[in-house]
Amino acid sequence: MKGIILAGGRGTRLHPLTKATNKHLLPVGREPMLYHPIRQMVGADITDILVITSTEHMGDVVNCLGSGKELACSFTYKVQEEAGGIAHALALGEGFARGEPICVILGDNVFEYAITPYAQAFVRQAKGARVLLKEVGDPERYGVAALDEKHVIDIEEKPASPRSSFAVVGLYFYDGQVFDIIRGIKPSPRGELEITSVNNAYIERAELQYDICVGRWTDAGTFDSLLEANSILTESENRILPHG
Repeated sequence: MKGIILAGGRGTRLHPLTKATNKHLLPVGREPMLYHPIRQMVGADITDILVITSTEHMGDVVNCLGSGKELACSFTYKVQEEAGGIAHALALGEGFARGEPICVILGDNVFEYAITPYAQAFVRQAKGARVLLKEVGDPERYGVAALDEKHVIDIEEKPASPRSSFAVVGLYFYDGQVFDIIRGIKPSPRGELEITSVNNAYIERAELQYDICVGRWTDAGTFDSLLEANSILTESENRILPHG
């Protein structure tokens, strides 16, 4: 399995911090934020990793990460020249993936516990996609999953009236179909290619499975959630906790 980390965006909700640097290079605990998804992937034996970021920040990201040798992995870099949504950024990884299954992490997501069990569950899955859900207090900020006893039956992007409190967090596993699916989706009213549209396409094929996130999680995209991310990783000294 290959890894793709999405680290683009302007980070406007974290101004003026993000006037100085890319959001994903801000310190979280003892390390730049971007180290966390890398350590999660390496811990799950995913060591061939593509980092996608914006034109204005690529130099800083490459200077920070280098070849990947110090982090026990190998990096490829790709520029997202315009903000077109998560699925738009992911589409840039098609040549890198070469039809292999992929693990995708949004670069500002912080997980208290290792993602390894979720990656292993996806490997056991015959085909399709796998997402991670977390019960949150503000589901309207996220893609929200409507559930029955066993399945995700629909995902709605940033709904005004959420049908559940389960958010789809920024960790996704996809098989080789994902890039064909991206080519078939249409921009949302925001003018972006939404990852929710991709996930719903897998639901329509009855090929989307899910896990419930264990432990604390946050996306460090606001000042409050950046504080929470710092709390999680400061307490563990940036170590990722094993399950069980």
